[in-house]
Amino acid sequence: MASLLALQEELRQNFRSGATRSVAWRKAQLRSLHRLLTEEEDQIFTVLHEDLGKHRVESFRDEIGVLLKSLKYSLTHVQKWMAPKKRQLPLAFFPATAEVMPEPLGLVLIFSAWNFPLALSLEPLIGAISAGCTTVIKPSEHAPATSSFLARAIPKYMDTKAIKVIEGGIPVAEQLLQEKWDKIFFTGSIQVGRIIMSAAAKHLTPVTLELGGTCPAVVDSRLSSSDREMAAKRISSAKWGCCNGQACLAVDYILVEEKLASNLIDLLKQSIKRNYGENLAESKGIARIVNKHHFMRLCSLLEDPRVSASVVHGGSVDEEKLFIEPTILLNPPLSSKLMTEEIFGPLLPIVTLKKIQESIEFINSRPKPLAIYVFTEDEKLKKRVLSETSSGSVTFNDVLLHYLADELPFGGVGESGIGSYHGKFSFDTFTHEKAVLRRHFFMEPQARYPPWNDFKLKFIRLMYRFDYLGVLLLFLGLKR
Repeated sequence: MASLLALQEELRQNFRSGATRSVAWRKAQLRSLHRLLTEEEDQIFTVLHEDLGKHRVESFRDEIGVLLKSLKYSLTHVQKWMAPKKRQLPLAFFPATAEVMPEPLGLVLIFSAWNFPLALSLEPLIGAISAGCTTVIKPSEHAPATSSFLARAIPKYMDTKAIKVIEGGIPVAEQLLQEKWDKIFFTGSIQVGRIIMSAAAKHLTPVTLELGGTCPAVVDSRLSSSDREMAAKRISSAKWGCCNGQACLAVDYILVEEKLASNLIDLLKQSIKRNYGENLAESKGIARIVNKHHFMRLCSLLEDPRVSASVVHGGSVDEEKLFIEPTILLNPPLSSKLMTEEIFGPLLPIVTLKKIQESIEFINSRPKPLAIYVFTEDEKLKKRVLSETSSGSVTFNDVLLHYLADELPFGGVGESGIGSYHGKFSFDTFTHEKAVLRRHFFMEPQARYPPWNDFKLKFIRLMYRFDYLGVLLLFLGLKR
């Protein structure tokens, strides 16, 4: 505890000194982080493979490349983001000026998740640096190789008086949560998110919670055969090619009309075979389950006889290799854990409907998802999804793509999260927008007037109705 308090005090003192507020410091740290990613690329490949069995291509696409893109974007825009923005004032305030000044929140704590242990540690760090904050990163203990790498590499490249890494499991996290922070950023499960929010309430600490949620994909039967094939390919690649389904944005279930189910299953099977080959257990292009605990959790979902009876493809498991085959299920019981909890793995249920329009009611009957993916060319259906459902995001005719867009906020709503980040939204997450108003000593009438009366009330009503009268009212001395 004493060492943690000393660490916090060092970071707070550095923040109070103003060292992190200059654009020079912010850009220097962003460049150093860029250098870390490029110079340590091979080591990053090694630790991500050790933790999750990720192929080098997947590691660069989903982690290193994403971060390099974000760094470039932030370096280009950070000076503009941190500049005060002029604001217009009512004429009644004349002569006065106003602006909004972005102010760093201070000392922030970042909890990252194990499924993208590098990206989910450093993406929010980019925002914290851009905002001018000092930061403590707590990597996930479930990705120990990456956690250890960050603990070694961050001090080597970054300003150690402003950015620190603390490793450990639940006891360390609990200790961190007992202390006061100026912001807590958490990526993980809904259950732990509740714990984070409860602990933050003690100090009224603002939080950003990037949680999970069951993300549906809606596939319209009115698509052409080529469009259906493309939809299946995109769903398959995003579901199993992105950490083998261990992603908050992965498709948790597909909604489709009964008449299309068989065709869609065949297309998904073809895509799996094309992407990963015949012998999936030996494939190096698909990640493994992170650890035995999560492996057993996923296996328990399949042990339900009602669920296992719905398997139409895959289902094989290898405990020694922590591998679960991409598995497709048709109409599993809606009351099963498979359909009521976030899957976070390679199991993909398909739920059939009489009409695709029923998908809106189905989605609304469940907690608000992090993302909704809709494959359709029907503009009426698109409008209904946008206006009648609530989710962190909606993507039409693709999966995951919005995550890579710096101009779009990434975050959830309701049980899928609080707050957002990426690009300018990351900067905003760690920033307080301070209102600044400047007036001058300006001659005003000093005449004495009677107390408030109906005459003055009429003028004040006019002042609010027609702002230009404000200047006249000031000169008339109708202030008190």
